[in-house]
Formats: sequence, C-alpha cells, structure tokens
Amino acid sequence: MTLSPKLLFATPTYDYLAEEFCHAGGFARGTIERRSFPDGEIYRRVVDDPWGRDVVLLGGTPTDADWLDVYDLGYAIARAGARSLSIVMPYFGYATMERAVKPGEVVTAKTRARLISAIPSCEGGTRTFLFDLHTDGIEFYFSDSHVTHHLYGSPVITELIRSIVAAEGASERFVLGATDAGRAKWVESLALRLGCPPAFVYKRRNPSDGALTVTGVNADVSGKAVVIYDDMIRTGSSLIQAASAYRAAGATSVHAVATHLVLPNDAVERILESNLIDSINGTNSHPNSLKVGSRGTVISICELLAKAVQRS
Repeated sequence: MTLSPKLLFATPTYDYLAEEFCHAGGFARGTIERRSFPDGEIYRRVVDDPWGRDVVLLGGTPTDADWLDVYDLGYAIARAGARSLSIVMPYFGYATMERAVKPGEVVTAKTRARLISAIPSCEGGTRTFLFDLHTDGIEFYFSDSHVTHHLYGSPVITELIRSIVAAEGASERFVLGATDAGRAKWVESLALRLGCPPAFVYKRRNPSDGALTVTGVNADVSGKAVVIYDDMIRTGSSLIQAASAYRAAGATSVHAVATHLVLPNDAVERILESNLIDSINGTNSHPNSLKVGSRGTVISICELLAKAVQRS
C-alpha cells in the first residue's frame, strides 16, 4: 500500500514559502478558498479533503490577523478529520512579550500559544514547530495536548555567516558581535561554533530619562570584519548604535545577520542609509525578508523545517 504524501496548506502571508516547502518535504499542495465579505469578515474553505490525511499547516504569525488565520484553518483541518496535524510557524509573533514587566501587562506570547493550543487534537497527534524563539521558555506556554518542537537556526545561520566572511576574504579575521551585553551569551555560543572571537558593546542607562548610550567595546575589532548577530532585526536602532561603536573601534566592515528579518516600514533603508552597515542578512522566516533584495543574503529554512516535520 502506497501512503499518500502529507498534504500542505499555507496561510496567505506564507504563500511565498509554500512551493519550496512542498518540494523540500515531498508534500502535496492543498488549496484554501478565501474571500472577504463587504463588512470585512473573511470566508475560508479547505478545498482539498483532509480526512485521514497527515496535514501540514504552514503559517507564521507576524500580525494578529495571521494568528487568526492559523487558528481558524488549524481548527477546520482538525475538525475535517485529519489523521495528524503539524503546524509550522517560521516566525512566532509577540515573542518579546514573553513576560510581564509592569503590573497588568498582557503576556501575549502565552495567550497566543493558548489560542493555538485550543485547536482540537487529531488522532495521530497535533504538533507545533517553532523556529528560533526569542526565549526558549515560550514553547512551554502551549498546552500538553500539542507536542511542541523548538527548532534552532544555528545550522543555517553559521552557514550564512561563513559565506559572508568568505566573500569578503575575511574568514581568518572576523569577530562575531552582539548589539549589547544582554545578547552576549547567544553570540558567545555561536562564535564558539564558528571558531571566532565574540564581542559586545557596553551600554549605560541614563537614570533621568532611561536613554541608553554606548560606552565601549569589550574586544579588539581593529582591522577586522564584524558580523553583528541578533535573533531579530526590527527598526534597527540597536543595530545602528552597535555598528557605530564597532566602526569607532576600528572595524573594517560591519554586516548584520538575524534569524528573523522583521524590518517594518522603511527599516531596510534606514539601516543602510546610516552608512555603518555593509549588508543585511538572515533567513526567509518572515515575509519582510523579501525586502532585502540585493542588499544582503537571505537563506532558506524550508529544508530544515521540512525535515523536522518528516521526522515527526
């Protein structure tokens, strides 16, 4: 008896990854019918029958609307009789809201995880695949009705960094930098894998207005290329501030690398117009990674995620 390939559905935001993801995992592409009503409500229909099938739902969550897409489609697929459901979330929105700092703050990472956990369990299991979370503990916000897998991006990120420094001819003289001491342990771990020195900038907070200013760099970067690594790039303010410090300390070039290229609005232009950063690089986990174009390198995570799904 020949088993049918897993059936893959994608939310509209992640349609740009769907074809490559299907090819990487040998999945069959499923169709979602979708249209909007005049009052803004959205009609969705799972066209290809999930009954008895192993189904993959590809849908990151950059916006609130994306969260509802993943929930609504996941619920419909489970209720339609899928044998198993693998929810693949290349980007987990609200990852920085994983804890409350002020009284009354909503821990949105937890409430959103509980929303996805409310998708009914399938007979063959419901699994959620998360990629390079801002905080490891987020995976435990999901209920035990779902098996949660946290996949780390270090294999593709190290490959990306090596290609950047090799293209510059700086494989033997580069430093892996952090935007601040708070990310130093992540950078130190990755630098050990790459066999290069780690670096970070010292910052001091003004007690009167809370503003942060850079006070120095902890490592010798003079005459070296610096690759600044962070889990995500948003507006780029911290990145620009760190790049300025590394340049002032004698770095010959500065390249930015992040797992998640969030880059809202004109962030790409703002970063590059600072004339402090030579390129913006990362993975295609977020739809805004498409903004980078020729101004950096974007590496695919489809094979990494597809293999994880196939193993489950």
